[in-house]
Amino acid sequence: MECEFPTINADIDEIKRIFKEVKTIAVIGLSPDPSKASHRVAKYLKEVGYKIIPVYPKEDEILGEKVYRSLKEIPVCVDMVDIFRKSAAVKAVVEASIARGDVKVVWMQAGIVNNEAAAMAKEHGMAVVQSRCAMVDHRDYA
Repeated sequence: MECEFPTINADIDEIKRIFKEVKTIAVIGLSPDPSKASHRVAKYLKEVGYKIIPVYPKEDEILGEKVYRSLKEIPVCVDMVDIFRKSAAVKAVVEASIARGDVKVVWMQAGIVNNEAAAMAKEHGMAVVQSRCAMVDHRDYA
């Protein structure tokens, strides 16, 4: 099995800047199950003041927020997408982020790496974080 390592990634200064500038985060793959990492991370981010928008194929509400089926459906500006999907699914999320035109940051959670998608996001002016946990980094650097 071949593992992919991030060739494009934000440094700590850029991560600090991201947490200062971002207000609204679409969480791709936000599970309604409190035992799942996506739920814990989104709950934490909401508790520290970010607007969380769940993107999930089921449910009407998660963490007290309306659930959308896709990035395209979200009717407000999205500053960052926080991705809890397999690496192979990231390219489609980045393409949807580019199509929106308002996403400034693509964040791939710990263990998620897609260098091709990361390069595409960078080419469109987005900051990219790969294989890092937004909750851990916020606690450490915000």
